[in-house]
Amino acid sequence: MSERIIFRHALLPGGWAENAAISYENGVITNVETGVAGGSGLALPGMANLHSHSFQRAMAGRAELRGPTADSFWTWRELMYRLALSLDPDDVQAIAALAFTEMLEGGFTSVAEFHYLHHGPDGAPYADIAEMAARLAAAAAETGIELLLLPVFYAHSGFGGQAPTEGQRRFVNSLDSYAKLHARCRALSATGCAPHSLRAATLDEITALTQLNGAAPFHIHISEQTAEVESCLAFSGARPVEYLLANAPVSSNWCLVHATHITAAEAMDMAKTNAVAGLCPITEANLGDGIFPAQHFTGAYGIGSDSNVLIDAGRELQMLEYSQRLGQRQRNVMATATIRPTATALYQHAASGGAQAVGLGHGLVAGAPASFVGIAGETPEEALADALFTARATAVRDVWVRGRHVVENGRHRHAAQARAKFETVLRKRL
Repeated sequence: MSERIIFRHALLPGGWAENAAISYENGVITNVETGVAGGSGLALPGMANLHSHSFQRAMAGRAELRGPTADSFWTWRELMYRLALSLDPDDVQAIAALAFTEMLEGGFTSVAEFHYLHHGPDGAPYADIAEMAARLAAAAAETGIELLLLPVFYAHSGFGGQAPTEGQRRFVNSLDSYAKLHARCRALSATGCAPHSLRAATLDEITALTQLNGAAPFHIHISEQTAEVESCLAFSGARPVEYLLANAPVSSNWCLVHATHITAAEAMDMAKTNAVAGLCPITEANLGDGIFPAQHFTGAYGIGSDSNVLIDAGRELQMLEYSQRLGQRQRNVMATATIRPTATALYQHAASGGAQAVGLGHGLVAGAPASFVGIAGETPEEALADALFTARATAVRDVWVRGRHVVENGRHRHAAQARAKFETVLRKRL
Protein backbone atom coordinates (compact mmCIF):
# COMPACT_ATOMS: atom_id res chain seq x y z
CA MET A 1 0.00 0.00 0.00
CA SER A 2 1.44 3.38 -1.04
CA GLU A 3 1.54 6.17 1.56
CA ARG A 4 2.42 9.85 1.38
CA ILE A 5 3.45 12.39 4.04
CA ILE A 6 3.93 16.11 3.45
CA PHE A 7 6.45 18.12 5.50
CA ARG A 8 6.93 21.88 5.60
CA HIS A 9 10.67 21.33 5.09
CA ALA A 10 12.81 18.26 4.40
CA LEU A 11 16.57 17.76 4.46
CA LEU A 12 17.30 16.33 1.01
CA PRO A 13 20.79 15.37 -0.25
CA GLY A 14 21.19 18.81 -1.83
CA GLY A 15 19.99 20.70 1.24
CA TRP A 16 16.72 21.91 2.72
CA ALA A 17 13.62 21.84 0.52
CA GLU A 18 10.24 23.48 1.14
CA ASN A 19 6.88 21.70 1.04
CA ALA A 20 8.22 18.19 0.47
CA ALA A 21 5.96 15.18 -0.02
CA ILE A 22 7.53 11.76 0.68
CA SER A 23 5.78 8.79 -0.92
CA TYR A 24 6.71 5.24 0.03
CA GLU A 25 5.58 1.67 -0.49
CA ASN A 26 6.77 -1.64 0.99
CA GLY A 27 9.27 0.19 3.17
CA VAL A 28 10.98 2.04 0.30
CA ILE A 29 10.69 5.68 -0.79
CA THR A 30 9.11 5.80 -4.24
CA ASN A 31 9.09 9.56 -4.82
CA VAL A 32 9.99 12.88 -3.19
CA GLU A 33 8.14 15.94 -4.55
CA THR A 34 8.75 19.54 -3.58
CA GLY A 35 6.40 22.49 -3.79
CA VAL A 36 3.49 20.51 -2.35
CA ALA A 37 1.52 22.66 0.08
CA GLY A 38 -0.19 21.49 3.24
CA GLY A 39 2.60 20.00 5.30
CA SER A 40 4.02 20.75 8.73
CA GLY A 41 7.20 20.03 10.64
CA LEU A 42 10.64 19.03 9.39
CA ALA A 43 11.78 15.69 7.95
CA LEU A 44 15.32 14.40 8.45
CA PRO A 45 16.82 11.32 6.81
CA GLY A 46 17.18 8.36 9.13
CA MET A 47 20.30 8.28 11.30
CA ALA A 48 22.26 5.06 11.74
CA ASN A 49 23.71 4.21 15.13
CA LEU A 50 26.91 2.66 13.83
CA HIS A 51 28.26 1.28 17.12
CA SER A 52 26.34 -0.16 20.05
CA HIS A 53 26.95 -2.66 22.85
CA SER A 54 23.33 -2.80 23.96
CA PHE A 55 23.88 -4.87 27.13
CA GLN A 56 25.99 -2.05 28.57
CA ARG A 57 22.82 0.04 28.86
CA ALA A 58 22.41 -1.75 32.21
CA MET A 59 25.58 0.00 33.46
CA ALA A 60 24.41 3.53 32.69
CA GLY A 61 24.71 5.67 35.82
CA ARG A 62 26.13 2.77 37.84
CA ALA A 63 29.83 3.27 37.14
CA GLU A 64 30.05 6.90 38.25
CA LEU A 65 31.81 6.20 41.54
CA ARG A 66 35.47 6.94 42.10
CA GLY A 67 37.55 3.91 42.99
CA PRO A 68 40.53 3.66 45.37
CA THR A 69 42.89 4.57 42.51
CA ALA A 70 42.58 6.82 39.46
CA ASP A 71 39.71 5.63 37.29
CA SER A 72 40.06 5.00 33.56
CA PHE A 73 38.68 2.97 30.70
CA TRP A 74 40.52 -0.03 32.11
CA THR A 75 38.93 0.15 35.58
CA TRP A 76 35.53 0.69 33.91
CA ARG A 77 36.18 -2.41 31.81
CA GLU A 78 36.48 -4.58 34.94
CA LEU A 79 32.99 -3.46 36.01
CA MET A 80 31.70 -4.18 32.50
CA TYR A 81 33.16 -7.70 32.61
CA ARG A 82 31.33 -8.35 35.90
CA LEU A 83 28.05 -7.31 34.29
CA ALA A 84 28.75 -9.41 31.18
CA LEU A 85 29.33 -12.52 33.29
CA SER A 86 25.99 -12.09 35.09
CA LEU A 87 23.48 -11.83 32.21
CA ASP A 88 21.33 -14.61 30.77
CA PRO A 89 19.59 -14.54 27.35
CA ASP A 90 16.34 -13.16 28.78
CA ASP A 91 18.28 -10.33 30.43
CA VAL A 92 20.10 -9.50 27.20
CA GLN A 93 16.84 -9.32 25.26
CA ALA A 94 15.16 -7.10 27.85
CA ILE A 95 18.13 -4.71 28.05
CA ALA A 96 18.39 -4.53 24.26
CA ALA A 97 14.68 -3.84 23.90
CA LEU A 98 14.97 -0.80 26.16
CA ALA A 99 18.15 0.40 24.45
CA PHE A 100 16.59 0.02 21.00
CA THR A 101 13.42 1.81 22.15
CA GLU A 102 15.50 4.71 23.42
CA MET A 103 17.48 4.77 20.18
CA LEU A 104 14.28 5.18 18.19
CA GLU A 105 12.97 7.85 20.55
CA GLY A 106 16.35 9.56 20.26
CA GLY A 107 16.27 9.72 16.47
CA PHE A 108 18.19 6.62 15.38
CA THR A 109 16.45 4.44 12.78
CA SER A 110 19.02 1.62 12.53
CA VAL A 111 21.71 0.14 14.74
CA ALA A 112 24.93 -1.80 14.19
CA GLU A 113 25.13 -4.06 17.22
CA PHE A 114 28.80 -4.85 17.93
CA HIS A 115 27.93 -8.06 19.72
CA TYR A 116 30.49 -10.05 21.69
CA LEU A 117 28.52 -11.57 24.58
CA HIS A 118 28.17 -14.94 22.84
CA HIS A 119 28.40 -17.85 25.27
CA GLY A 120 27.13 -19.03 28.63
CA PRO A 121 28.60 -17.72 31.91
CA ASP A 122 31.10 -20.59 32.01
CA GLY A 123 32.27 -19.85 28.47
CA ALA A 124 30.57 -22.87 26.90
CA PRO A 125 28.51 -22.19 23.77
CA TYR A 126 24.74 -22.39 24.02
CA ALA A 127 23.04 -25.22 22.12
CA ASP A 128 22.36 -22.56 19.50
CA ILE A 129 25.70 -20.80 19.13
CA ALA A 130 23.81 -17.65 18.17
CA GLU A 131 21.38 -17.75 21.12
CA MET A 132 22.40 -14.29 22.29
CA ALA A 133 22.35 -12.85 18.76
CA ALA A 134 18.86 -14.28 18.31
CA ARG A 135 17.75 -12.38 21.42
CA LEU A 136 19.09 -9.15 19.91
CA ALA A 137 17.21 -9.86 16.69
CA ALA A 138 14.05 -10.50 18.72
CA ALA A 139 14.49 -7.18 20.55
CA ALA A 140 14.94 -5.38 17.23
CA ALA A 141 11.77 -7.02 15.88
CA GLU A 142 9.85 -5.99 19.03
CA THR A 143 10.89 -2.36 18.76
CA GLY A 144 11.01 -1.90 14.99
CA ILE A 145 14.61 -0.70 14.68
CA GLU A 146 16.59 -1.89 11.67
CA LEU A 147 19.38 -4.17 12.86
CA LEU A 148 22.84 -4.95 11.52
CA LEU A 149 24.33 -7.76 13.58
CA LEU A 150 28.09 -7.52 13.95
CA PRO A 151 29.12 -10.75 15.68
CA VAL A 152 32.50 -10.02 17.23
CA PHE A 153 35.53 -12.24 16.76
CA TYR A 154 37.46 -12.24 20.02
CA ALA A 155 40.33 -14.68 20.60
CA HIS A 156 43.11 -12.91 22.51
CA SER A 157 43.74 -10.49 25.36
CA GLY A 158 46.62 -8.56 23.85
CA PHE A 159 48.87 -8.00 20.86
CA GLY A 160 50.71 -11.04 19.56
CA GLY A 161 47.94 -13.54 20.24
CA GLN A 162 48.02 -13.51 24.04
CA ALA A 163 45.66 -15.96 25.73
CA PRO A 164 42.26 -14.52 26.71
CA THR A 165 41.54 -13.80 30.36
CA GLU A 166 38.88 -15.42 32.50
CA GLY A 167 36.77 -12.26 32.31
CA GLN A 168 36.61 -12.64 28.53
CA ARG A 169 35.43 -16.25 28.48
CA ARG A 170 31.94 -15.45 27.15
CA PHE A 171 33.41 -13.61 24.15
CA VAL A 172 35.92 -16.11 22.76
CA ASN A 173 35.70 -18.08 19.50
CA SER A 174 38.08 -19.90 17.20
CA LEU A 175 37.85 -19.15 13.49
CA ASP A 176 35.89 -22.39 13.04
CA SER A 177 33.34 -21.69 15.75
CA TYR A 178 33.07 -18.08 14.59
CA ALA A 179 32.21 -19.24 11.07
CA LYS A 180 29.29 -21.20 12.53
CA LEU A 181 28.20 -18.20 14.59
CA HIS A 182 28.43 -15.89 11.58
CA ALA A 183 26.35 -18.25 9.42
CA ARG A 184 23.64 -18.43 12.10
CA CYS A 185 23.60 -14.64 12.47
CA ARG A 186 23.06 -14.28 8.72
CA ALA A 187 19.91 -16.35 9.10
CA LEU A 188 18.65 -13.91 11.75
CA SER A 189 19.39 -10.47 10.35
CA ALA A 190 21.56 -8.41 8.07
CA THR A 191 25.05 -9.36 9.26
CA GLY A 192 28.57 -8.04 8.96
CA CYS A 193 31.78 -8.93 10.73
CA ALA A 194 33.72 -7.38 13.60
CA PRO A 195 37.15 -8.41 14.83
CA HIS A 196 37.07 -6.78 18.23
CA SER A 197 40.43 -5.01 17.97
CA LEU A 198 44.05 -5.58 17.08
CA ARG A 199 44.43 -6.76 20.67
CA ALA A 200 41.82 -9.47 20.27
CA ALA A 201 42.47 -10.67 16.70
CA THR A 202 45.75 -11.24 14.87
CA LEU A 203 46.35 -10.01 11.33
CA ASP A 204 46.06 -13.56 10.01
CA GLU A 205 42.70 -13.92 11.71
CA ILE A 206 41.53 -10.55 10.38
CA THR A 207 42.50 -11.64 6.85
CA ALA A 208 40.49 -14.85 7.26
CA LEU A 209 37.50 -12.83 8.52
CA THR A 210 37.57 -10.51 5.50
CA GLN A 211 37.34 -13.55 3.26
CA LEU A 212 34.42 -14.94 5.24
CA ASN A 213 32.63 -11.60 5.26
CA GLY A 214 32.89 -10.58 1.62
CA ALA A 215 31.59 -7.07 0.91
CA ALA A 216 29.37 -6.81 4.04
CA PRO A 217 30.14 -4.16 6.69
CA PHE A 218 33.39 -4.82 8.56
CA HIS A 219 33.96 -2.97 11.85
CA ILE A 220 36.86 -2.87 14.31
CA HIS A 221 37.78 -0.93 17.46
CA ILE A 222 41.00 1.00 16.86
CA SER A 223 43.20 3.47 18.77
CA GLU A 224 40.64 4.12 21.49
CA GLN A 225 43.18 4.36 24.30
CA THR A 226 46.75 5.62 24.61
CA ALA A 227 47.70 2.34 26.30
CA GLU A 228 46.56 0.53 23.16
CA VAL A 229 48.80 2.76 21.03
CA GLU A 230 51.77 2.14 23.31
CA SER A 231 51.21 -1.63 23.25
CA CYS A 232 50.94 -1.68 19.48
CA LEU A 233 54.15 0.31 19.13
CA ALA A 234 55.94 -2.07 21.48
CA PHE A 235 54.65 -5.09 19.56
CA SER A 236 54.98 -3.91 15.96
CA GLY A 237 56.89 -0.65 15.86
CA ALA A 238 53.81 1.04 14.39
CA ARG A 239 50.71 2.79 15.71
CA PRO A 240 47.39 0.87 15.45
CA VAL A 241 45.88 2.64 12.43
CA GLU A 242 49.27 2.76 10.72
CA TYR A 243 49.74 -0.99 11.39
CA LEU A 244 46.22 -1.89 10.22
CA LEU A 245 46.37 0.12 7.00
CA ALA A 246 49.75 -1.38 6.10
CA ASN A 247 48.57 -4.95 6.59
CA ALA A 248 44.80 -5.25 5.96
CA PRO A 249 42.54 -4.54 2.95
CA VAL A 250 40.76 -1.57 4.53
CA SER A 251 38.16 -0.13 2.15
CA SER A 252 34.76 1.54 2.00
CA ASN A 253 32.87 -1.27 3.79
CA TRP A 254 35.09 -0.86 6.85
CA CYS A 255 34.30 1.23 9.92
CA LEU A 256 37.21 2.14 12.18
CA VAL A 257 35.53 2.72 15.53
CA HIS A 258 36.92 5.54 17.71
CA ALA A 259 40.30 6.13 15.99
CA THR A 260 40.76 8.66 18.77
CA HIS A 261 44.54 8.64 19.09
CA ILE A 262 45.76 9.04 15.53
CA THR A 263 48.34 11.29 13.93
CA ALA A 264 47.65 13.68 11.07
CA ALA A 265 49.35 11.23 8.72
CA GLU A 266 47.19 8.34 9.95
CA ALA A 267 44.07 10.48 9.53
CA MET A 268 44.98 11.32 5.94
CA ASP A 269 45.81 7.70 5.09
CA MET A 270 42.58 6.51 6.73
CA ALA A 271 40.54 8.95 4.63
CA LYS A 272 42.18 7.63 1.45
CA THR A 273 40.75 4.14 2.11
CA ASN A 274 37.15 5.53 2.11
CA ALA A 275 36.54 3.75 5.43
CA VAL A 276 34.15 5.42 7.89
CA ALA A 277 35.37 6.84 11.18
CA GLY A 278 32.94 5.54 13.81
CA LEU A 279 32.73 8.25 16.44
CA CYS A 280 30.99 7.78 19.80
CA PRO A 281 31.46 11.18 21.44
CA ILE A 282 29.34 10.65 24.57
CA THR A 283 30.98 7.35 25.47
CA GLU A 284 34.43 8.66 24.56
CA ALA A 285 33.83 11.56 26.96
CA ASN A 286 32.32 9.34 29.66
CA LEU A 287 35.29 6.94 29.57
CA GLY A 288 37.90 9.69 29.33
CA ASP A 289 39.14 8.34 26.01
CA GLY A 290 40.11 11.58 24.32
CA ILE A 291 39.04 13.70 21.35
CA PHE A 292 39.04 12.54 17.72
CA PRO A 293 41.32 14.83 15.65
CA ALA A 294 38.66 15.94 13.16
CA GLN A 295 40.84 18.80 11.94
CA HIS A 296 43.08 16.23 10.20
CA PHE A 297 40.37 13.94 8.81
CA THR A 298 38.61 14.57 5.50
CA GLY A 299 36.78 11.26 5.14
CA ALA A 300 33.34 9.97 6.07
CA TYR A 301 32.21 9.78 9.69
CA GLY A 302 29.15 8.59 11.58
CA ILE A 303 28.01 8.39 15.20
CA GLY A 304 27.31 5.56 17.61
CA SER A 305 26.01 5.23 21.15
CA ASP A 306 28.62 2.60 22.14
CA SER A 307 28.20 1.98 25.89
CA ASN A 308 24.70 3.54 25.80
CA VAL A 309 25.27 5.69 28.86
CA LEU A 310 23.00 8.27 27.17
CA ILE A 311 21.13 7.48 23.96
CA ASP A 312 20.25 10.40 21.73
CA ALA A 313 21.44 11.17 18.19
CA GLY A 314 21.25 14.93 18.75
CA ARG A 315 23.31 14.76 21.93
CA GLU A 316 25.99 12.70 20.14
CA LEU A 317 26.24 15.37 17.45
CA GLN A 318 26.31 18.12 20.07
CA MET A 319 29.13 16.38 21.95
CA LEU A 320 31.04 15.86 18.72
CA GLU A 321 30.94 19.56 17.89
CA TYR A 322 31.58 20.78 21.43
CA SER A 323 34.53 18.42 21.99
CA GLN A 324 36.11 19.76 18.81
CA ARG A 325 35.54 23.33 20.00
CA LEU A 326 37.22 22.54 23.32
CA GLY A 327 40.14 20.78 21.66
CA GLN A 328 40.71 23.32 18.91
CA ARG A 329 39.51 26.43 20.77
CA GLN A 330 37.36 27.41 17.79
CA ARG A 331 33.63 27.54 17.02
CA ASN A 332 31.50 25.87 14.31
CA VAL A 333 34.28 23.37 13.71
CA MET A 334 32.28 20.67 11.91
CA ALA A 335 30.63 23.05 9.46
CA THR A 336 32.15 23.12 5.98
CA ALA A 337 32.66 25.59 3.16
CA THR A 338 29.72 24.01 1.30
CA ILE A 339 27.41 23.47 4.34
CA ARG A 340 27.95 26.46 6.62
CA PRO A 341 25.14 25.88 9.18
CA THR A 342 26.84 23.67 11.75
CA ALA A 343 23.82 21.56 12.75
CA THR A 344 22.94 20.82 9.12
CA ALA A 345 26.54 19.90 8.27
CA LEU A 346 26.80 17.61 11.31
CA TYR A 347 23.53 15.88 10.53
CA GLN A 348 24.12 15.47 6.79
CA HIS A 349 27.62 14.06 7.18
CA ALA A 350 26.83 11.75 10.11
CA ALA A 351 23.70 10.36 8.45
CA SER A 352 25.59 9.70 5.21
CA GLY A 353 28.62 8.13 6.92
CA GLY A 354 26.44 6.07 9.22
CA ALA A 355 24.45 4.67 6.31
CA GLN A 356 27.69 3.69 4.60
CA ALA A 357 28.95 1.97 7.74
CA VAL A 358 25.82 -0.15 8.17
CA GLY A 359 25.42 -0.90 4.47
CA LEU A 360 22.12 0.87 3.88
CA GLY A 361 20.79 3.13 1.19
CA HIS A 362 20.53 6.68 2.40
CA GLY A 363 18.64 9.91 2.14
CA LEU A 364 15.21 11.22 1.34
CA VAL A 365 15.39 9.99 -2.25
CA ALA A 366 13.54 7.43 -4.33
CA GLY A 367 14.93 3.94 -3.76
CA ALA A 368 16.20 4.60 -0.23
CA PRO A 369 14.62 3.00 2.85
CA ALA A 370 11.53 4.86 4.05
CA SER A 371 13.29 5.65 7.32
CA PHE A 372 13.06 9.24 8.47
CA VAL A 373 12.64 11.44 11.51
CA GLY A 374 10.18 14.28 12.11
CA ILE A 375 10.92 17.27 14.33
CA ALA A 376 8.95 20.45 14.98
CA GLY A 377 9.91 23.81 13.58
CA GLU A 378 9.28 26.42 10.92
CA THR A 379 12.72 27.67 9.87
CA PRO A 380 14.76 24.54 9.15
CA GLU A 381 18.35 25.54 9.86
CA GLU A 382 17.39 27.28 13.10
CA ALA A 383 15.08 24.44 14.14
CA LEU A 384 17.80 21.83 13.67
CA ALA A 385 20.31 24.04 15.51
CA ASP A 386 17.83 24.34 18.38
CA ALA A 387 17.35 20.55 18.36
CA LEU A 388 21.09 19.90 18.61
CA PHE A 389 22.34 22.77 20.74
CA THR A 390 19.59 24.33 22.88
CA ALA A 391 16.75 21.84 23.44
CA ARG A 392 16.38 20.63 27.03
CA ALA A 393 14.81 17.37 25.81
CA THR A 394 14.94 15.44 22.57
CA ALA A 395 13.36 17.30 19.65
CA VAL A 396 12.31 14.04 17.96
CA ARG A 397 8.56 13.85 17.50
CA ASP A 398 8.01 11.03 15.02
CA VAL A 399 10.13 8.24 13.57
CA TRP A 400 9.42 5.97 10.62
CA VAL A 401 11.51 2.86 9.95
CA ARG A 402 10.97 1.15 6.61
CA GLY A 403 7.61 2.90 6.46
CA ARG A 404 6.49 1.86 9.96
CA HIS A 405 5.54 4.73 12.26
CA VAL A 406 7.36 3.51 15.38
CA VAL A 407 7.57 6.72 17.42
CA GLU A 408 4.60 9.09 17.66
CA ASN A 409 4.59 12.37 19.56
CA GLY A 410 8.02 11.53 20.97
CA ARG A 411 7.05 8.18 22.46
CA HIS A 412 7.53 4.60 21.37
CA ARG A 413 4.37 2.57 21.77
CA HIS A 414 6.16 -0.12 23.83
CA ALA A 415 8.29 2.26 25.94
CA ALA A 416 6.57 1.57 29.26
CA GLN A 417 6.67 -2.19 28.75
CA ALA A 418 10.36 -2.11 27.78
CA ARG A 419 11.20 0.00 30.83
CA ALA A 420 9.37 -2.36 33.19
CA LYS A 421 11.23 -5.42 31.88
CA PHE A 422 14.54 -3.59 32.06
CA GLU A 423 13.97 -2.58 35.68
CA THR A 424 13.19 -6.21 36.52
CA VAL A 425 16.62 -7.15 35.15
CA LEU A 426 18.28 -4.46 37.26
CA ARG A 427 16.58 -5.65 40.41
CA LYS A 428 17.60 -9.23 39.69
CA ARG A 429 21.15 -8.76 38.51
CA LEU A 430 22.70 -5.59 39.85
